[in-house]
Amino acid sequence: MNSRFKGIIFDVDGTLTFTNQLIFDSFNHITKKYLGKSFSDDEIIALFGPTEDVILKQICPDEYESARRDYYSYYKDNHSIAQLYDGIKSLIIEIKSSDILLSIFTGKGRTSALITLDEYGLTDYFDMIVSGDDVANHKPSPEGIVMFLQQYNLNPKDVLMIGDAPSDIIAARECEVEIASVVWDSYAEDEVRKLNSKNIFHSVAELRKFIFKV
Repeated sequence: MNSRFKGIIFDVDGTLTFTNQLIFDSFNHITKKYLGKSFSDDEIIALFGPTEDVILKQICPDEYESARRDYYSYYKDNHSIAQLYDGIKSLIIEIKSSDILLSIFTGKGRTSALITLDEYGLTDYFDMIVSGDDVANHKPSPEGIVMFLQQYNLNPKDVLMIGDAPSDIIAARECEVEIASVVWDSYAEDEVRKLNSKNIFHSVAELRKFIFKV
């Protein structure tokens, strides 16, 4: 299939995978064990931005190493709580077979990002994986997008960023790449719609039509 894009960047949580519940459960596994309490979904969402390691250091400063091991063990062992969105793997395979460069840009740390990508057999389809551990400034900084552009000498006008959050929109616009906002699992859909009323997608099929203009 032909596409006007030469490079496509995917976010992970809420874009490739339904992982929010797994993340909530993983953090609450830690807060129950180490702090003796549970956090609401909104309280956990409020922590988002830094990587899991940074958050764990903040909430369990005295038992960080142990909490970190427990978090990732739970995240991996209970990954069946998460799921890949219908049609997303087929779309990635189709993009890859069209000689379009593929990158990940996620705020997740590298450990959890690779667990998720490996669980679904997606890792090898991506030419570049930029996690929250690989940048000095997390989203909405466009640092991860800029790394991809520079690595492959791409014109921003030939690149598409696909994500579910306001931070994805801000990052994409800052370096003038196209943005596609997916709302099949966005926890900030209202804000996403305010920031990006043009390219909103409710299904993988809609997104595919946009990428390939079919």
